[in-house]
Amino acid sequence: MMLLDGNNLTLEKCQKVIYQNEKVGLTEAAWQRVEASRKTVDQAVSDDTVVYGVTTGFGKFSDVTIENDLVADLQMNLIRSHACAVGTPFPEPVTRAMMLLRANALAKGFSGVRRELLQLLLDLLNHRIHPVIPQQGSLGASGDLAPLAHLASVLIGEGEAFVAGRRMAGKDALAQAGLKPVRLAAKEGLALINGTQAMTAVGLIAYLEARNLADRADEIAAMTLECLRGVTDAFHPDVHAVRPYPEQAEVARRILDQVDGSQLVTRQGDIRVQDAYSLRCIPQVHGASRQALRYVREKLLIEMNAATDNPLIFAERGDIVSGGNFHGQPIALAMDFLKIAMAELANVSERRIERLVNPQLNDLPGFLSPKPGLQSGMMIPQYVAASIVSENKVLAHPASVDSIPSSANQEDHVSMGTTAARHALKVVQNVRKVLAIEAMCAAQALEMRGVDKAGRGTRQLYRDIRQRVAPLTRDRSLSKDIERLSEWL
Repeated sequence: MMLLDGNNLTLEKCQKVIYQNEKVGLTEAAWQRVEASRKTVDQAVSDDTVVYGVTTGFGKFSDVTIENDLVADLQMNLIRSHACAVGTPFPEPVTRAMMLLRANALAKGFSGVRRELLQLLLDLLNHRIHPVIPQQGSLGASGDLAPLAHLASVLIGEGEAFVAGRRMAGKDALAQAGLKPVRLAAKEGLALINGTQAMTAVGLIAYLEARNLADRADEIAAMTLECLRGVTDAFHPDVHAVRPYPEQAEVARRILDQVDGSQLVTRQGDIRVQDAYSLRCIPQVHGASRQALRYVREKLLIEMNAATDNPLIFAERGDIVSGGNFHGQPIALAMDFLKIAMAELANVSERRIERLVNPQLNDLPGFLSPKPGLQSGMMIPQYVAASIVSENKVLAHPASVDSIPSSANQEDHVSMGTTAARHALKVVQNVRKVLAIEAMCAAQALEMRGVDKAGRGTRQLYRDIRQRVAPLTRDRSLSKDIERLSEWL
């Protein structure tokens, strides 16, 4: 069982919980912090202290005092009123990530929840009870209120959940696992929904796939370079040492490793002096995207281990402080950066696809067709790639530059971080399809050049592709082939 302490959650640990269903608990020190922060909340309620969201209303209603005997009703009403997100539910990995991240944030001991509430959240994760959380509706400031309210709804025996692929009422999902809903106490509703866990969860899933695709993009680009008799001088370590971006040098090294032993790549002057940018500048373009990924990783790791609700409980000194850690601007900017960086991997991939299929740009059969003219070969896959790349350009428009005031202008600047994260995930999924098309075209071209002449790395990549997609010997629908390669990637 993985024990959370609120401070040391890593990407690798997240993967184990999200994809391998590893069980989760809390360290004893974390439980002690949780209980200490709860005592501070109880004392504030007992003393009739004015505390935002505990003895007051929310947002613009923060100046409305709530009577002591109604503070529990206030929290239940908060979840019910805020659970109004719309759209297709988040996929299971995102929901699991959201639950894990929220539990880790509560484990820090700055949120004031009771032990029984946090334990129930852990139980949901461990029993694979996944709340139905619609994707649209968060402004990304005041936290991911609407999505997290849907998560919280199941904890109180309301809302809906997926269990083993079946959609059912939240209360039935709990009962099926032998669990009982909780009635929220002071501060707990706010502690559950005032945070950035929706945008961070989506961003985490997007990053994990993006990180993998960055490697695949290098490998596929190396095969294309080989098929087009590319000049390897541009990848020499000395070239990249004088512009010392480590990611750029890493990509160049990876490309040379892939084509090591190849009889197809050329040296400067053998056939041409230099290649087009989509080949010659692979290290510079792919490397820059890797730089962005490094930035995104850094921000995700901070946010995954942060307290992002409001107010925060500082039990050691008995203070309850209102702040703005729920504002998603750091993740919003990171997600906009991620989608721009990944869109560029698809942009340059599509240009390489064009160089593979265009008979005016190479000496291969037109559109890699078995019978050019009679058969169209790989003509239309390039169209598909161009369409997807164009869609990515629309999605890559930054969401973080937009803000619409809410709550009667009390919340007058918001991050739109969840929109940025959702679009980033879509861009990443689109990149996968474009890279699949390049891989399919490159494998076809390599057969025409001679697979036995390929480098050690590209030859293995060719075998991997051919295990999933047959050679194009005559025209056929390639839609399922593209999807199959995309899923593999």
